[in-house]
Amino acid sequence: MAIALITGLYFLGWLIVLLSTFMISHFELFGLTQIIDNLKNRQTAHPKFQTNYLYKIVRHPIMLGFLIAFWAAPTMTVGHLFFTIVTTVYIFVAVKYLEEKDLKKIIGEKYETYQQEVPMIVPFTKRRSKF
Repeated sequence: MAIALITGLYFLGWLIVLLSTFMISHFELFGLTQIIDNLKNRQTAHPKFQTNYLYKIVRHPIMLGFLIAFWAAPTMTVGHLFFTIVTTVYIFVAVKYLEEKDLKKIIGEKYETYQQEVPMIVPFTKRRSKF
């Protein structure tokens, strides 16, 4: 029973990653929009700020999905545990100190309000009002 639960969580993590990419611009996230714009000699516009579905629960659902999938691996070897710990630290540092800084710079006040109302990665840890 426990193995089935962990395996279910593992697949849920990967499902969250996949669905989250489509909730924003999946093709832009993987660089396809930029390639097409470059081939057409067009400047790629900044992505539109969206807070739909999972983005109303956490600001970084893709990272949440990765964390769930990595920690709920059906087989946890020492190597995988080391990978998971290092990746978890990297995700929190990169999101908090790099990505969020860039998003505040690009989006501005709207993103700062979003930060105050929606938790970064751990769901249901902040009171939500507008989003």
